[in-house]
Amino acid sequence: MKLNKVLFGMMFTASALSALAVAKAPVIDVNANSIDSAALTEQLISLSRKLDSRNKAQVNIQRQLDQLQSEVNELRGVTELHTHKLGQVLERQRELYQEIDRRVNEVLASTSKTASATVIPSASINTAVNASSYSDNLTENEAYDRALNLVLKDKRYQQAIVEFKAFNNNFPNSSYAPNAHYWLGQLLFNQGEHAQASQEFMIVVNKHKDSTKRPDALLKLAMVAQKQKDNKKAIARYQQLVKEYPESTAAKLAKPRLASLTK
Repeated sequence: MKLNKVLFGMMFTASALSALAVAKAPVIDVNANSIDSAALTEQLISLSRKLDSRNKAQVNIQRQLDQLQSEVNELRGVTELHTHKLGQVLERQRELYQEIDRRVNEVLASTSKTASATVIPSASINTAVNASSYSDNLTENEAYDRALNLVLKDKRYQQAIVEFKAFNNNFPNSSYAPNAHYWLGQLLFNQGEHAQASQEFMIVVNKHKDSTKRPDALLKLAMVAQKQKDNKKAIARYQQLVKEYPESTAAKLAKPRLASLTK
């Protein structure tokens, strides 16, 4: 009886140990590992393709950037060249306007109804068109040139009056405005239109106080007043001219006239 119990216990213990061993044994699913490996391989291949595509895109972008930079450098060089050439053109234009302004003085002096020595000051005074008075507006330049050419080349003084009036209306703030009003006033003065001439000279005197034409305009205002038999006004203008521009040629021309009125 005891032997049976002992044998039964041993068999139970062995059975229990066998079951425990079986429960703790690792389970390896060969098929599952094969599926995970294939998916991982596919993901790696996809990632590799994406990286390769990205690298190609970056190379392409860099190539385009290099091309754009090259084009920008080329355009910059062209722009600098054009800027240099434009500067040369503008400088030449300034020189031409100096010569034109001098010749306008001479032409108007020769057509004046009064003595040339007393109507228009020396061409060497107050005639230069400096850099700050030059306009970059091509239409404005063309209009001014057209009016001047009517005086210098064509000798069509009546038409020049029309052109200067149109210029002053179209470009009231032009850097040429003082000259344009002055020349219009001179043309009107030569035509005997003293009242209208006075209006143009007044614009120069009142609105363009820094203009080199202002002393000449003061002289003309005094001369207009003399023509109109308004000696009091003429004296006042001559005195103003001599006081404000004592060293100018216009003042030198004004002094003998002033003296003749104050005797």
